[in-house]
Amino acid sequence: MIVPMLVAAAMLTGGAPARVPAQTAIQSPSAPTLTLAEVLQASARSAPQIVEALARSRQAEGRALSADGAFDTLFEVDARQRTLGYYNGSVVEARTTQPLSSNGGYVYGGYRVSRGDFPVYEDQAYTNRAGEVKVGALYSLLRDRLIDERRSKRTLAASDINIARFEAAAVKIGVQRRTIDAYQTWVAAGLRLRAYRELLELAERRRGAISRQVQLGARPDILLTENDQNLVRRRALVLRAEQDFTSAANALSLYYRDDAGQPLLVGADRLPADASALVGPAVRRNGPPTARPDVQTLLARVEQSAVKLAVAQNDLRPRLDLRGDIGKDLGREGIGGRSRTPLEASVGVRVSVPLQNRAAKGRLVEARAEIDALEARSRFLQDQIKVEVEGINIAVDGAVRLAETAEQERALADRLAAAERRRFELGSSDFFLVNQREETANDARVRLIDAQARIAAARAELAAATADWPALGLPPQDDAGPLQ
Repeated sequence: MIVPMLVAAAMLTGGAPARVPAQTAIQSPSAPTLTLAEVLQASARSAPQIVEALARSRQAEGRALSADGAFDTLFEVDARQRTLGYYNGSVVEARTTQPLSSNGGYVYGGYRVSRGDFPVYEDQAYTNRAGEVKVGALYSLLRDRLIDERRSKRTLAASDINIARFEAAAVKIGVQRRTIDAYQTWVAAGLRLRAYRELLELAERRRGAISRQVQLGARPDILLTENDQNLVRRRALVLRAEQDFTSAANALSLYYRDDAGQPLLVGADRLPADASALVGPAVRRNGPPTARPDVQTLLARVEQSAVKLAVAQNDLRPRLDLRGDIGKDLGREGIGGRSRTPLEASVGVRVSVPLQNRAAKGRLVEARAEIDALEARSRFLQDQIKVEVEGINIAVDGAVRLAETAEQERALADRLAAAERRRFELGSSDFFLVNQREETANDARVRLIDAQARIAAARAELAAATADWPALGLPPQDDAGPLQ
């Protein structure tokens, strides 16, 4: 029952079964072959994950700029006027303060001018008629000398920029790795579709010859029915391959985008001519583990923990600050008298000693433990990367040997299929055997495509594992290694 139904379906078109239409493509028939380099370039430019990672890098740069704000120059003006009472003095003071970037102290300069009279307990408010200028500085000798909260925040913010860039690099590697997979899957699906279509074309061409032989009485009618059954089966293989190819093109559009970032769906007209597109760029077999962004991120976090440790150690030190200033009143003598006129200079110290400071001790223990944990994780990650890279190299070598065997099998199967077709045309073979030879040859061709796709996938994984930027279609970094 099944065979007659299949044959009837095949005969609805008027004798010879119609070919399955080719995949409809968005691009024009003259569209150039889609290359891996083109897809990688589009992905690196427009992939939303990469755009997001770069935006996070800019966020880190913004936080670093905010941390630098602790060293901004501060300008202040303070004005005071007595409006009621026995005294009528008024004072205007302007001051500019600049924190030191190499010490926990600061320098400042100011100008002050007063009018009227002040009570004796505000005698320091008097100035000469043209006012008083003063410059001074505070310098930390122990606590805050080498590091303080302001400088530590700036250092941590700068390290956060590096971490954000390392994380962005890891995102780029992951996206490009998946892009290569999507492209190679699309190419492999297209080559399989091409193989099944060529297999269908053999059966279609043979149907015309068999039909003429049946009409002449040289072949039995059942042979035409058997060929139609074979046509339906091969057409089903083409339909399944077209579905796989369409799905692969849809998956590829997630990474292949136009300049505006919109996904592009490509058709069979942009397929490469052969399986050479599955080879991909040269990939180095090994690379330093520290070239990996995840290792660099861990090392940067170790440096951050070292900064936190230094801050905790700083907080345990006693404070010893040295300060001094020089002042000079200008102009005619004011109400305060001539004592304001000479040049004035003063020095002083400030000492404070923490007696318990358990908060700093707790932060010290925490920072040391964090450094130990991060260093242990970094050692394990580097060992894991070495094992991973070696495992991928083994997989690449195995896939290459398997592809070589598949190529030998395909060549032999093609020779047998060609010879059997020739014998069939001469009447020395039967339909069953020639059909079996053709399908065996096509299966060998598909297995070769699958083997080549496995090589491509393993090499893409190797490029990601070794952070091989050129192989991933990214700008080269400061790393080097032997190419495969």
